[in-house]
Amino acid sequence: MDAPVFEEFDPASDCDCPGCVHWRRVIPPSSLPGPVGHPAARGALLLAAAAGTVLAAGQPVPAVAAAHGPARPGDPRGDEPDTPQGAKAPLHSSGGDPAGPAKPGAGGELPATTRAAIINRAKKWVAARVPYSNTAYWPDGYRQDCSGFVSMAWNLPGNEWTGSLGTFGVRVSRDQLQPGDMLLFHNAADPQNGSHVVLFGGWSDYTHTYYLAYEQTRPHTRGQSTPYAYWSNSDRYVPYRYKGLAEETSAGVSAPGATSSRYPGRSFFGPGADNPHVTRLGEQLVKKGFGTYYTSGPGPRWGEADRRGVEAFQRAQGWRGGAADGCPGPETWRRLFS
Repeated sequence: MDAPVFEEFDPASDCDCPGCVHWRRVIPPSSLPGPVGHPAARGALLLAAAAGTVLAAGQPVPAVAAAHGPARPGDPRGDEPDTPQGAKAPLHSSGGDPAGPAKPGAGGELPATTRAAIINRAKKWVAARVPYSNTAYWPDGYRQDCSGFVSMAWNLPGNEWTGSLGTFGVRVSRDQLQPGDMLLFHNAADPQNGSHVVLFGGWSDYTHTYYLAYEQTRPHTRGQSTPYAYWSNSDRYVPYRYKGLAEETSAGVSAPGATSSRYPGRSFFGPGADNPHVTRLGEQLVKKGFGTYYTSGPGPRWGEADRRGVEAFQRAQGWRGGAADGCPGPETWRRLFS
């Protein structure tokens, strides 16, 4: 029996609608100067120009819109491109065959992983430019679509889909988001239309309106700055944190109480961070004379006092602009603990 196929949102750069396919055939890329947009839009503009059409107020858009369809693909009510995701499936062997039933960790628990491990696995697919496919499986056993990508990054025992990924996480708020969490949109009313999932890689700006999104989409895996929560259907994405998340105790990351001055990584700091490294950072700021912003603490939860203390320290180094953003990078950490 064939496995069911479910649609997911594909924010592809090349539109596959009939209008765009037609105009890509007949119009050279350089027909119009500047970034006009989709081939269908260029075609509509050429037709309008040839006919001497004057784009009066209230009437310029229909000619272009009719050629292309929805301006925001991904809306479940719109005309979705054919970009399905596979159904729930076990891991596959290197030969392309199922590797056997999915198995949980010891004692029936989910396999433990860390935030650093999640991001590192995601980056491997980005670096390998894994092609998008809802039927193919990468050598690590995971399906090459959006849900397979998150299954891989979370080190799940099998390939999940957008309808099941939420059971492996706990819901968190926007303010609690940290690298390695996922943003999930599962269109429960019509699972075959619009569903998508991405990994949260950290905020891209201090206003927290953009973040680094790791995702599997056409033509291949990518990581790029993305408006929160997504380009479309933004209000329907739900943040989740992996249930099997473990404390960072691997090599290169200090365990609680450790005295190593090695930089733990940027993902340990910023809004939502709650760990011993925040405490240690605050204590060092106090020692260096930059703890005047603390009314309690410091740590272990990141707060405005931490950000202002780090910013003051960075400015004391003569840094300005983005170099004094209030979040400790490797050089800030090195100087703070030197």
